[in-house]
Amino acid sequence: MTQVDPPTVYIVDDDLGVRSSLRALFRSVGVASTAYASPQEFLAEVGPGGTGCLLLDVRMPGMSGLELQRVLTEAGVRLPVIFITGHGDVPMAVAAMRAGAVDFVEKPFNEQQLLERVAGCLKMSVEAEQAERPRAEARARLGQLTVREREILDHLVEGKPSKRIAATLGISEKTVDVHRSNIMRKTGARSIAELVRLWFASGAGDPR
Repeated sequence: MTQVDPPTVYIVDDDLGVRSSLRALFRSVGVASTAYASPQEFLAEVGPGGTGCLLLDVRMPGMSGLELQRVLTEAGVRLPVIFITGHGDVPMAVAAMRAGAVDFVEKPFNEQQLLERVAGCLKMSVEAEQAERPRAEARARLGQLTVREREILDHLVEGKPSKRIAATLGISEKTVDVHRSNIMRKTGARSIAELVRLWFASGAGDPR
């Protein structure tokens, strides 16, 4: 999914009338939206990044909304989900919320309430993306390191000197210093303290 500004509402519903009316509603208030006739169509076009909200019908032929929700969760797609339900689908919507959906609305839905719920989800998505950005940037910088450089980095953040690292890894102290220099250059860190902060920002220090 390409980063879109403003965030996009992704509508997945097999009913053409519902898709058209929802797109018209969001267009009337200046909210970007795109619609898909099936979960398969959505999956074929939408990737794991970006911000937005997923407005998802519970019952669809081939793949249900609940099944799509599970696929997205397993793929690491973190779009907030609002389910569109028929009168008899409330138990399914409750199950969806237990699986991580943010909310559900019943057909026929109140347009103002729907807009308010979608606005809340879009805000949530943007805030989550902003909170994740420093970690993603740190991971990208550390992702330039080779396996050996990453191994040495793990020792550096523990405060080990080059001599001790060399003895642990069975290599020369000079080789450690070369790798250390490469690590600083590739990550753009100007000190060990900055390198340690970068390491923690990437989530490497999070408890497993």
